[in-house]
Amino acid sequence: MQAREKRKRRIRVKIMGSSERPRLVVYKSLNNIYVQAVDDTTGKSIVSSSTIDKNFKKSLIKGSTVEAAKVVGKDIAEKLKKKKINTIVFDRSGYIYHGKLKALAEAAREAGLKF
Repeated sequence: MQAREKRKRRIRVKIMGSSERPRLVVYKSLNNIYVQAVDDTTGKSIVSSSTIDKNFKKSLIKGSTVEAAKVVGKDIAEKLKKKKINTIVFDRSGYIYHGKLKALAEAAREAGLKF
């Protein structure tokens, strides 16, 4: 846990989101996956998606799997498209880019986000 926090702080110094290009923040717990687009200039969240959303509960996928990450990635991309946002800054929060995180990012790219 301490190593991830250290990586997170090191990454966070280098990246910054804006209203035109928000920062896409990912958090993984043992049971769920959470994603939100943040405008760092105002300090507010633009849109968010997670495996605990009501529309996600309708599907039969468990909360913390690669398939769930793909669904959340596609969902956040669709929400950002509705807000007319096409490019983002990807903040992996110190997690290693593989497995669930990679599936989420690739699903968001396939849905039309650029990063």
